Amino acid sequence: MKKHAIIPIFIPHKGCPNDCVFCNQRKITARTAPPSEKEVRNTIETWLSTLEPAGTDVIELAFFGGSFTGLPLEEQSAYLSIAKEYKDKRRIKKIHMSTRPDYIDETILNNLKKYDADTIELGVQSFDDEVLRLSGRGHDSASVYKSCRLIQEYDFELGIQLMIGLPGDTLEKDIYSAQETVKIGPSIARLYPTVIISDTQLHHLYVSGQYTPLSEEDAVHRTKEMYKILTKAGINIIRVGLKSSDILSDEDQTAGGTFHPAFRQLVEGAIAREQIEDQLKEYVTLKGRSNGKAKADFYANRRCFSNLIGNGGRNKKFFLEKYPELNILYKVNDFLQDYQYEVKIKENDNERNI
Repeated sequence: MKKHAIIPIFIPHKGCPNDCVFCNQRKITARTAPPSEKEVRNTIETWLSTLEPAGTDVIELAFFGGSFTGLPLEEQSAYLSIAKEYKDKRRIKKIHMSTRPDYIDETILNNLKKYDADTIELGVQSFDDEVLRLSGRGHDSASVYKSCRLIQEYDFELGIQLMIGLPGDTLEKDIYSAQETVKIGPSIARLYPTVIISDTQLHHLYVSGQYTPLSEEDAVHRTKEMYKILTKAGINIIRVGLKSSDILSDEDQTAGGTFHPAFRQLVEGAIAREQIEDQLKEYVTLKGRSNGKAKADFYANRRCFSNLIGNGGRNKKFFLEKYPELNILYKVNDFLQDYQYEVKIKENDNERNI
């Protein structure tokens, strides 16, 4: 039984006259017009026909793809009234939308309250003003702080979306954005490494040599450091990287090799490797390299076992090559917490934790 599910309603680029350098919402959502009220109802009923019999605990209706609060207020209300109808009947539990920081004010929030909305995700992308300017966001960081404060004052659940590797971005700026996010204290966050989508200004900058995308290794490293900062603060990271379904499959859709369909596993696998490495370094420091093979058991609970192995087995390959003196076995220990990894070394039938 799935505990939490989202029914997505895509409103491509509707309500947002601004074209950020990375954005082609019409291509991302494969639509050119917003859905009619009838289409919204049909989408909801189709999803509920599966989710309700499955006994899903929490069902959210979420307006994605554009800047929902940039719609004329009457259009927002038309969509929200449908959502509220389903919420009043207790067929959905939460109403969720994504928008821009500069499309939040008291009038908008009062209207959202009227329709019993729950969660507002802001496409913040960065807290650095230069990155925002070079990315064509059309607002500065002051708009971000103001909108976050208003959303929290109105007692909505706040979500923050951050992008990694935008024009002008650096590791230090990414870390700063993560730290500022922690200070604000949203309930949820998303981390997206920048993907070059065709027919965007960013694609033209890439083709002309004015923009260099992050390598996969650098994107994973930066995202990993941000992920650790946010999770340590108790922020629930609900998405890392774009889903395959977010991008069409035609060859012209992305460029620069910036998209990986399992990017979250790359990041979480890198964190698992880091934890194991820290424990193995202690062993090497204490013991030194030996000619004989010691037995090493690496543990994770079954939910995180794939992270321990790494995407495509890359962690297994890494440890095999770096620690040839260890005979490594990968095992499940369901007493471990999620994202907790443990090493046990056996030498001469004596076992010790590292």
